[in-house]
Amino acid sequence: MTHVKQYGSTGPNLIVIHGLFGNADNWHSIAQSLAEQFTVYCIDLPNHGQSSPMSEATYPKMAQAVLDWTQEAGLERFYLLGHSMGGKVAMQMASLTNNIEKLIVVDIAPVDYQPSHTKILEGLQALQTQTISNRKEADSILTPYEPSLPIRQFLLKNLSKTDQGLQLRLAVDHIAKAYPTILAKPDLMKGNPIATLFIKGEKSDYIVTEYQDSILHAFPNASFKILAGTGHWLHAEKPVPFTSLVKRFLR
Repeated sequence: MTHVKQYGSTGPNLIVIHGLFGNADNWHSIAQSLAEQFTVYCIDLPNHGQSSPMSEATYPKMAQAVLDWTQEAGLERFYLLGHSMGGKVAMQMASLTNNIEKLIVVDIAPVDYQPSHTKILEGLQALQTQTISNRKEADSILTPYEPSLPIRQFLLKNLSKTDQGLQLRLAVDHIAKAYPTILAKPDLMKGNPIATLFIKGEKSDYIVTEYQDSILHAFPNASFKILAGTGHWLHAEKPVPFTSLVKRFLR
């Protein structure tokens, strides 16, 4: 089951895919703004949010899960936007279907990345083994694994109330198992002609000059924009200019 939040009901279809440890709710404010011109669908990827767990979460399988939902929803044509891991899923989708009008990839490239979330995964695994009654308690458990308060706050957005207390809406063990696959480049067709925009955070190292050949090999019609003064979470750091970039490219 793929969980989706819809914003608006007029205008062309736009699917938005979150990154690793995220969920559809992360895009709430952006989606509200985009819904002025589009019918926006924010997806929970497998193992995230309210979507079903997936034991072997490869990019082809995650991409197919989203494409299966588009068929169920009757979306014949759509724009597609993905951030970070969601950007890799979006690129993979573009290799599997011709139904995408335009593609936006946010701060990720079709390359292999080095591990950088190992301690976070350990912290989340520690979190899910304990009964948690409040967010302060959860934060104290996570702090030894992740010193950055903003990152911990982002991760703890995955907590939801249950009869047993607060629990993570993440299939952490499945994500940990799939982590090497998540770091790897997706299996893309060469020379995809789709019009594609890559948006980079100026201070982020997720897209660097050396990756340009890999990007243009897969997407020769790619264009590039840099959002000044932002890191990897550029849409959260500067939502207004980010949303303007998206609207300009799609319209």
